[in-house]
Amino acid sequence: MSDRILERLRAAWSRSDEIFDLVGSDALHERPISLRHPFVFYLGHLPAFGWNQVVRGLLGREGFQPLFDDLFERGIDPLEESASGAAGEQAWPPVTEILAYRDRVRDELCAALPAVRARSSQDVMAAGDRVYHVVLEHELMHHETLLYMLQQRGGALRGADAARPAWAAVAASRAGPEADTSAARPGAVAIPAGTASLGADFDAQPFGWDNEFPTQQVPVPGFSIDALPVTNARYAAFVADGGYADARLWPDGADEARRRLGLEQPHFWSRRDGQTFVRTLQGDVPWDQSASWPVSVSWIEARAFALWEGRRLPTEAEYHRAAYGTPEGTTRRWPWGDEPPAAQHGNFGMRRGAPVPVGSHPAGASAFGVHELVGNGWEWTSTRFGPLPGFDAYMPHYPGYSADFFDERHYVMLGASWATDAGLVRRSLRNWFQDRYPYVFTKFRCVD
Repeated sequence: MSDRILERLRAAWSRSDEIFDLVGSDALHERPISLRHPFVFYLGHLPAFGWNQVVRGLLGREGFQPLFDDLFERGIDPLEESASGAAGEQAWPPVTEILAYRDRVRDELCAALPAVRARSSQDVMAAGDRVYHVVLEHELMHHETLLYMLQQRGGALRGADAARPAWAAVAASRAGPEADTSAARPGAVAIPAGTASLGADFDAQPFGWDNEFPTQQVPVPGFSIDALPVTNARYAAFVADGGYADARLWPDGADEARRRLGLEQPHFWSRRDGQTFVRTLQGDVPWDQSASWPVSVSWIEARAFALWEGRRLPTEAEYHRAAYGTPEGTTRRWPWGDEPPAAQHGNFGMRRGAPVPVGSHPAGASAFGVHELVGNGWEWTSTRFGPLPGFDAYMPHYPGYSADFFDERHYVMLGASWATDAGLVRRSLRNWFQDRYPYVFTKFRCVD
């Protein structure tokens, strides 16, 4: 068995270090999002998670720094009403001690691989290096957490442009011929009735989180879906029409939440000197450059827009049917086919630090001609996050990974954002967030 898993893990660690370098030592104790811990927590959380899963968990060894193992073990669910107090100010250990802990944990994880593999026949988490995939994907997912926290912090990234990783740049791109640059509704694609294949078979892929199993065949009636995600320009018409003030578009308690949160436009929009800007890692981008990007909003905002158009958000099964189904009734591995995810297929894998104009990757279209179902933003669905029939919380040292969020308050997100590692681009992967959380790199489209 190769040590490819360690190569991938070291690459993820390198990316983590790049991101913390962007944060800078002077900002590690900042909390750009009050409902999350400060950056310094994640500096300790990433190695603590690896230790607690592999060495402490699977191998049952005593920790060399048990205080850190417990202190950094788990974060908080964003947007809990009481989370601000739960994540309140506290004296975190010195950064030098956290870095020393991180480095030793990394060494221990590499050294532990033979011992883990020796248990492959008796432990499901050891088989196929599965526990290392848990650690790897957890690290990759938190790259997005750190990046949207950085974006929330606002302003240009620290240091000179030449010192920044290439992926942190925001390309000065304009809309191409495929892009929707106006406020007009784009073309819709008719998807015939058929079957959507959700989930995966446990032994059919190297790794999957517990909520990805088992495979489900779901009948889906015919529907019509936007060929492209909703752009900033298209969403601006909703804002201009008073969509944020129309209580009919904000049912089920959303209007009260909208008023309490003071929502009047997307979180990352700003106005000054008569111009609209969209915030990115690098700072605010003018409207002429960002109008054709997919708009990034919370679930309640996406639903309000859909209601304004007299439409709705797609279900999880409808997304899968449009993304992975074919007119012949087969299921594709990716929307574009069986070719592994690459740059021509979409804006993912941290190739740039922001969205790009919608429709910029025609090679990533699905068999039905629906564009950009993967990349440029996680795509909201109307489906509440819950277990697939036959769900099994199979990870003994992380039983609450999914089950803690089966609470009717989280909604399924699918696809990928520009900050999602290509290794996470798989059909069965499910993401989820609460309906009012505005910070994630999202997008959406509407269906009839």
